[in-house]
Amino acid sequence: MTFLKNALAAALLASAISSSPAIAQPSTSAAAAMPADEQKKFAEDRQAILAMAGDYQVQFKFTETVALTEGYTPKDPYLSGGFEIVRVIEDTGDFISLQHILVVGGEQKFPIKHWRQDWRYEPAEVLNFIGGNAWQMKDVDTADSDGAWSQTVYQVDDSPRYGAVGKWSHDNGISEWVPPAEWRPLPRRDMTKRDDYHAVIAMNRHAITPAGWVHEQDNGKLALDGEPRILVREVGVNTYVHSEDFPTEVGDEYWAKTSSYWAGIRALWSGMEASGNPFGLVQKGEPDQLYMPLMNLADAVAQGETTVDAALEEAKAVMARETTTDLPPLAARLRDKAEKTDY
Repeated sequence: MTFLKNALAAALLASAISSSPAIAQPSTSAAAAMPADEQKKFAEDRQAILAMAGDYQVQFKFTETVALTEGYTPKDPYLSGGFEIVRVIEDTGDFISLQHILVVGGEQKFPIKHWRQDWRYEPAEVLNFIGGNAWQMKDVDTADSDGAWSQTVYQVDDSPRYGAVGKWSHDNGISEWVPPAEWRPLPRRDMTKRDDYHAVIAMNRHAITPAGWVHEQDNGKLALDGEPRILVREVGVNTYVHSEDFPTEVGDEYWAKTSSYWAGIRALWSGMEASGNPFGLVQKGEPDQLYMPLMNLADAVAQGETTVDAALEEAKAVMARETTTDLPPLAARLRDKAEKTDY
């Protein structure tokens, strides 16, 4: 059993993003050497990505459509929604990071840190989900990278989720980004309830709409016990509609208080990616023993119960305990996923 060493984690923490929550000013170097037509396309791409920032009423709808394995019956549609702010937390020109924060509750609203999407222009590599709560960086061919953007999605605790590379199109009055299908982990709505499939083969389309934007998904639910097989097709439509009907300051105040802490957490995860080695989570299935402590520490920072430095020291220990670079074969990573089992 080999866990990420404390010395490595300490080194990564030392290189964390500074405590200032200010957004870096975009660099013009990425576009300066481009021909005029490429500069125009690059600017249009950036405009589309930045258009996803804002205040939204969101709806998440997933419908299983066609059973592709004998004996499988499509499940009932899934529908949820709420309110969410999306903020630009970094923009250096050819890299843009968008943080999502839910605003939930009745009379007393409260924030929940949600997912994050990072966009990089002409990436040399992209994060790849390899099954069983594990990931590795994958090289991107120049032909696939030219003029393209990678989107890498991260979970509530800034642990990885999936990545893909595609090109923005601005034809026919629509700005949309469509990558090839890639593996991604089970969504939380299934991770906590199902054990009959192990990964999603997903195509994600992001399109800017007059009301906001939409995230469309064409998913195949993939079982990997034995011969790989797709159980069922699923269509997902997540809509983001501009809204002023909720107190956005709830999310903004949370981020103002916790952004330095989360910058340190991002630096730890980034170090694991940069090592070039596959890495994964010790806990199989729903990784609550990772994300609950990390989010609780953020809450303690927000409430003034601890300092950012002290919280990051605790978080470093949690991540060292709950992550590993000693990955067994895929079949072993999938077994007994409900148990917290050391590799």
